[in-house]
Formats: sequence, C-alpha cells, structure tokens
Amino acid sequence: MEKDLDYYMSLPYEEKIIPSPEGGFVGTVPDLPGCITQAETKAELLDMIEDAKKCWLQAALDMGEEIDEPAQ
Repeated sequence: MEKDLDYYMSLPYEEKIIPSPEGGFVGTVPDLPGCITQAETKAELLDMIEDAKKCWLQAALDMGEEIDEPAQ
C-alpha cells in the first residue's frame, strides 16, 4: 500500500483538545510535532484540527520527511 496523504489521514491519530486561557480551544495531534490549531468553539476546532493535520501531513510528504504512525 502506498503511504500517501489518504493513507495517513485514515490513521487513528490521537487529537487533544484543551480550553485556551484566552478563550476558545486549542487542538493538537501529539504524534505530529507542531500540528496545532485553535478555534472559538469545539465544533469549529474539530474542522480546524482535521485541516491542520492534512496540511501538516502534506508538507511532510512534500519534503520527504518520515511520518510517525500512531501507536496502536
């Protein structure tokens, strides 16, 4: 199987959501260092974190970087 963007997006990466001290919420994907986003509501954050994950993964693929897969 080719390890392309669709492959990595299908993996069950853990997503952490925490309230921001400034208001709203912050979301991170711990297995993808630096993959972080924020939004005013949890609903917005769920969309934003998927977009952040997709952009992070695409950038890593474009640069030929090794991408860690989530621990099963």
